[in-house]
Amino acid sequence: MFNGIINVYKEEGYTSNDVVAKLRGILHQKKIGHAGTLDPAAVGVLPVLLGSGCRISEYMTDHDKTYRAVLRLGVTTDTQDMTGTALTTSDTDGLTAESVTQAVLSFQGEYDQIPPMYSAKQINGQRLYDLARQGKTVERKPVRIRIDSIRVESVSLPEVTFTVECSRGTYIRTLCADIGDRLGCGGAMQSLTRTRVGDFHVGDAITLGRIEELMKKGELNGWVIPVEEMFLHCLRVRTQSRCDRKLLNGNRLECAEIGIPAQGAGELLRVCTSDGEFVAVYRRDEQTGDYVPYRMLTDL
Repeated sequence: MFNGIINVYKEEGYTSNDVVAKLRGILHQKKIGHAGTLDPAAVGVLPVLLGSGCRISEYMTDHDKTYRAVLRLGVTTDTQDMTGTALTTSDTDGLTAESVTQAVLSFQGEYDQIPPMYSAKQINGQRLYDLARQGKTVERKPVRIRIDSIRVESVSLPEVTFTVECSRGTYIRTLCADIGDRLGCGGAMQSLTRTRVGDFHVGDAITLGRIEELMKKGELNGWVIPVEEMFLHCLRVRTQSRCDRKLLNGNRLECAEIGIPAQGAGELLRVCTSDGEFVAVYRRDEQTGDYVPYRMLTDL
């Protein structure tokens, strides 16, 4: 069984769950998940978690992301992208490249974004897209998201191409619609490429077809990133030999038992057995000063 993370290039037409289902067949293993949903029409980076990698799904989805989007001004749709049904159309004759650029850049920083109805977000246990397909619209509370940077690459009205770096939970479709609203003409996302998730970049991503080729050749291991590499920013420590069993059982560890000062050595630590076998990521308990399991990442 493979354990770790693989940087998949999700192609157009696949859902993120489609990618997982196909990989289960290619890799002949069931324990596979993904970190961050991409719409079927979107392409780009989709980190896929394999085996013990599934245990860090929450950690992976926390990463910031980078997207390259094409916005079509002068149209609104029920899905906020061009795959949906057009609701309104208007001309963009009164717009200039300067006014459009100013509107796009005005969204840098934090703002309250209302999740779209066509999304996987759950309200009262139901996916919004399931309700939307039934013709239902429910009230959604605004979510504070963060646009770290936004850069306009080109304005060729009615199309605008921009790159955005943003926090988790940001809907680029909704950002496109909000830009269109600010300009007074409406807008919908025409295309989307996710170029980065954390340290995963689109230039390093591989397609399902390529994964299948590598699997048949027995060369896929080199493309599977070990789970420990997701925590290289954390200090790596070893337990004393007498404490190996405590670690393997997921017990609390005192600073002295992992050879660090009593004041600690950071919020998170990569903890290994006395012979250097990586086992878990531990988190500091601020009340006691001890370290407790954050994620157990091995089946030793």
